[in-house]
Amino acid sequence: MTRDSLAIVVKGYPRLSETFIAQELLGIQQAGIPYRIVSLRHPTDKKRHPINERITGAVDYLPEYAYQEPLRVIRGWLKARKFRGYRRALNIWWQDYRRDRTSNRARRFAQAMVMAAELPDDVTRIYAHFLHTPASVARYCAIIRGLQWSCSAHAKDIYTSEDWDMREKLRDMDWLVTCTKANVDYLRELAEDPTKVNLLYHGLDFSRFPEELPDRPMRDGSDAANPVTILSVGRLVGKKGYDDLLRAFAKLPANLHWKFVHIGGGNGDKYKQLASELGIADRCDWQGPRDQKEVIAACQSSDLFVLASRIEKDGDRDGLPNVLMEAQLCGLAAVSTAISAIPELIEDGVNGKLVPERDPDALAKALEVVITDPAARDQMGRKGNEIVRRDFSFYSGMKDLAKRFGVAEPSDADDSTIQQPAAE
Repeated sequence: MTRDSLAIVVKGYPRLSETFIAQELLGIQQAGIPYRIVSLRHPTDKKRHPINERITGAVDYLPEYAYQEPLRVIRGWLKARKFRGYRRALNIWWQDYRRDRTSNRARRFAQAMVMAAELPDDVTRIYAHFLHTPASVARYCAIIRGLQWSCSAHAKDIYTSEDWDMREKLRDMDWLVTCTKANVDYLRELAEDPTKVNLLYHGLDFSRFPEELPDRPMRDGSDAANPVTILSVGRLVGKKGYDDLLRAFAKLPANLHWKFVHIGGGNGDKYKQLASELGIADRCDWQGPRDQKEVIAACQSSDLFVLASRIEKDGDRDGLPNVLMEAQLCGLAAVSTAISAIPELIEDGVNGKLVPERDPDALAKALEVVITDPAARDQMGRKGNEIVRRDFSFYSGMKDLAKRFGVAEPSDADDSTIQQPAAE
């Protein structure tokens, strides 16, 4: 079977918050699949994860705004309009624009023309990460060039997109993979051909994590000199629910001793201000962005993991956060919310505790239970490690993806060398 040469469309590259994409890129590379990365934006993060240094594929940056590179856009149009599929792509874009009269929609067609004009001839398939803007560019470009295309959908891109837009993209693409059962059910309801929509968990590469779980002290919050360490990893954005979490912390008994460690990017000023107003600022350690090794080390040294995810008014939400799997693989019990696909990993009372979203009272009660019962906490963490190792292997997903790209399965040797990112 002939291998496709892939153009992989992403919103920005590299991104600290999208290490699951970096993991997949490295897996594609190690499977021997020829590829190049097409990014809609230049990177803005000051830090890079070590895994990005191992990704050697070419990166093409499209004009983020047409006015920034007008000559490049004009050249792209002059060449793109000569392709057989240009007229069809233009008609489809116009139909889309009539329903979505935004500069963003216009910008995507400009980017698609540039991509179609500049894409090497050996590219035979386009693969987009995210069903919203990257998939729009991939779709228009694929139609212009007469190429097959497919997509990986995640969370925000699904639940903040219009149904008509997703329905028509699903009609035009060959197949789509998505990382939760909840997403599969949602998208199959929209698809004319539901068999196009398939489950593919991101999973973890277990070789990046210690095989043995740490021997954690049985802290129970009774000793002020030895508080329970509660870890959370995630961007400081609304859907992560950090304001709910801080309010839950403030409701814990005054004689319960704990400290909170947060790792992740974003503007933390309002959260630090809230912690101060709630009288818990001295218990909160805001560490900012950290690389994978530092995140794994934090998981190893913590007692408990918490993520208060919630659904925002515009539909934005988490799917199944990789950080929950990573924490569980490190043997941490997890307290989280029963939204999206989180219950696909966390079973209440088995490997963690689940509470309703936006409910600081319920969250505080769950935290108190797990903080004060180290034996149950240890048992939950060990069960979580077992579940992740059984159900969430990155290698299993990579084998499926390799087949979809028309290549033989990666060897076992590849499985042992793929480097798993450790923070979402």
